[in-house]
Amino acid sequence: KNEVKLKRQVGLIGGISLIVGTIIGSGIFISPKGVFQNAGSVGAGLLIWFACGLLSTFGALCYAELGTMIPKSGGEFPILLEAFGPIPAYLFAWTAAVILKPSSLCLLSLTFAKYALTPAYGNCDSVPELSTKFVAASLILLVVFINCFSVKLSTKVVTFFGVGKILSLVIIIIAGIVRLCQGYTENFQNSFEGPTPGIREITMAFYQGLWAFDGWNQLNYVVEELKNPYKTLPRALIASLFIVTGLYLLTNVSYFTVLSLDNLLQSPAVASSFGSVVLGFMVWIIPLSVAASVFGTCIGSCFTAGRISYAAAREGHFNQVLAMIHVQRYTPAPAVVLNGLIALLMVIPNDFDSLVNYYSFATWAFYFATSITVLYFRYKMPDRHRPVKVPIFVPIIFSASALCLVVAPIVDNPEIQYLVAVLTMLFGLVFYFPFVHFKVKSQTIR
Repeated sequence: KNEVKLKRQVGLIGGISLIVGTIIGSGIFISPKGVFQNAGSVGAGLLIWFACGLLSTFGALCYAELGTMIPKSGGEFPILLEAFGPIPAYLFAWTAAVILKPSSLCLLSLTFAKYALTPAYGNCDSVPELSTKFVAASLILLVVFINCFSVKLSTKVVTFFGVGKILSLVIIIIAGIVRLCQGYTENFQNSFEGPTPGIREITMAFYQGLWAFDGWNQLNYVVEELKNPYKTLPRALIASLFIVTGLYLLTNVSYFTVLSLDNLLQSPAVASSFGSVVLGFMVWIIPLSVAASVFGTCIGSCFTAGRISYAAAREGHFNQVLAMIHVQRYTPAPAVVLNGLIALLMVIPNDFDSLVNYYSFATWAFYFATSITVLYFRYKMPDRHRPVKVPIFVPIIFSASALCLVVAPIVDNPEIQYLVAVLTMLFGLVFYFPFVHFKVKSQTIR
């Protein structure tokens, strides 16, 4: 019988749109407060934003080498499987399926709901919790339907809203440039004055900034659906990070042409506060633009989420139902639906801060594990064909940075959510040994 496989339908523009569309979500509109609050000054905060962009670029370069060397969908899963064996790969797939992807979709959906409802209630803080949950749940169902219906429709929606979110940032940037030309530079004077941040503050600032950059690895989840992946993957990654880093730096500079550091830290929604000064009675444009931006990110996040469970199921690590592809639409519908169902459950408690902490800690733990495979493969397989080969300092710097982001907050200020995150990741072993390890062993005996 004929085997149904994923089709190569994503080109360079679609790849760039997917990455940019997934990265630019709510982060640049919300995270500036967290970055500058922990950095302690305008200058230090801008340096951290630049460092976040540089670190994300280094990570993307590592993933470009790995993704072209192991051209399989599933992101980190096939890489960890080949490098370290089934247990680390399973733990990643488990964590991604239970924590990373559902919590990301949940966070984005809650953000969309708050900003979409803001014009009706006046400000974000006035939006009722029940209304927020209802809209967030409805969005998750819509996003799951679109991703199950068509790959082309998903990429077109991401591209459309990707253009829209860039235009939103361009409006903010143009307004900022105009105000700079008008002489509004007082917030940049003595820009490094302020309290000196400690290790925990620097780590938290990076967590907030890197949350805004998260999504740079999304193309590795759909390698098998890329047209000419050896060229498309590295080009799309580099182009996307260049675009996003430039937009983020200019947007943050623009914020300070209107808001002082104290104003920014007191603002519940930085972009809305900026818009109230610059746009006047048209301030409603900002929350709706943020909502539209987040909608596109939800589509991209859900698009890649299904490919993790699909890849794990294909290797026998998850139930085979999750390895099924729709025979007409060529989408991994069961895996996409699973991601949506878990995200719906996460909407119920509506604990935004805890979700961010779980997400960031677990994400960077696996970024570290994946990035060191570049060094591992260089040592174990020096002659293996590598269509993309990055300078050795790139994986060293990225791996060391990722390790610091995981270890530093635990050492400096241990908190219960880090322990819960670790235990949740390790809890996957409860299912691995009876349902994966011993099942494979019994089949071998037969």
